[in-house]
Amino acid sequence: MLIAGERPLRTVLDRYIDHYNTGRSHQGQGMELRAPNDASNVIPFPALPGQIRKKSVLEGLINEYQAAS
Repeated sequence: MLIAGERPLRTVLDRYIDHYNTGRSHQGQGMELRAPNDASNVIPFPALPGQIRKKSVLEGLINEYQAAS
């Protein structure tokens, strides 16, 4: 990713910080993988491949994964 200028850099950093603090999984109690804002009824990963939905962030630089409905 080529970043030209302060404004695009701040946009990329803001989105990355948001992902880092809320979107990525963290190992916590019992070694379950959950994002910090996950509700207690959220299925912890790993899940079956057919139950996972991928979302690209920052033009594919980061990928987030969620349980599919």
